[in-house]
Amino acid sequence: MDNIKNACPIALESRRYIGSKTKLCDWIMHIIETEAQDVHTFCDIFAGTGTIAKQALQRFNKVIINDFLFSNNVIYKAFFAQGEFDLQKLKAIADEYNNLNINDIQPNYFSDNYGGKFYTYEVAKVVGHIRQDIENQRKHLTDKEYNILLASLIYCIDRIANTCGHFEAYIKKPIAPQTLIFKLIDAQSFGNVEIFQEDANLLAKRISADVVYIDPPYNSRQYSRFYHLYENLVKWDKPILSGSAMKPPVENMSEYCSSRAPKAFADLVMSLDTRYIAVSYNNTYNSRSSSSKNKITLEQISQTLQGRGKTSVFEHDYQFFNAGKSNLENHKELLFITKVDEK
Repeated sequence: MDNIKNACPIALESRRYIGSKTKLCDWIMHIIETEAQDVHTFCDIFAGTGTIAKQALQRFNKVIINDFLFSNNVIYKAFFAQGEFDLQKLKAIADEYNNLNINDIQPNYFSDNYGGKFYTYEVAKVVGHIRQDIENQRKHLTDKEYNILLASLIYCIDRIANTCGHFEAYIKKPIAPQTLIFKLIDAQSFGNVEIFQEDANLLAKRISADVVYIDPPYNSRQYSRFYHLYENLVKWDKPILSGSAMKPPVENMSEYCSSRAPKAFADLVMSLDTRYIAVSYNNTYNSRSSSSKNKITLEQISQTLQGRGKTSVFEHDYQFFNAGKSNLENHKELLFITKVDEK
């Protein structure tokens, strides 16, 4: 696999993720830059894939990135955090992983739990071996290098997962032969970024920014459960798993996916120390799928934001990511921009 050495690194935007704003980034940032004046600090408080934060890093003096998933935090640190990393060393490690002999690898925690479900047994053995090797080498790696290897592993297995884009379930058909090719992500080192892994409502009470961008989960789908495999892979404390999807014990459940969402949103908005609030919202409220129905209505969003200042709404036609039965016509992505009343 010598050609892997010269392969292009994996881009941040290439990951499959529910609610990803990758195709809307340019539109969202254009509206924010047009409506918000004299912006120096930007906060993406539910950063998800990190695609909005990536664009903000190229535009503003300081960017705050937050998400409470362990796997997303690792990805942000790998792609964005300031830190030293030896690219040649990482390429050499990647070459080792790409030249592993499957016959020399023993069954392991990852293959015992996920083999034959989300990946073939052979690929699952390789994934488990690589993950343990990254942990074994940690004392010889900088924090940046450690996170780059973990994020690279996530992105590489995302491409071949036997799923519709998340780990709520796997496709109940024989898995076609797979090959895991370990490629490095396109890691950068930014000096103008702060990265947090906290409850957004708690973090909001401690930070300030000229613009706060809010894109919370709006329906009952818990991201910590949708992406439990990545959470488990990153933490690597090897809990006992259960259910057909082999999930770990419940953790990091969001109030925004419950009936308490309107209250949580109002608390967040009223807590922010900012001059502008930007909120992404999509009109899945009347979806036929109960799990896709929004927990916060358009009216509740608007009323809450107007409590902070003059609010404008912009809309964009958008085909949302759908792995289920949420059949919606005339789907639109909405962007609220609130100029916070100084009073």
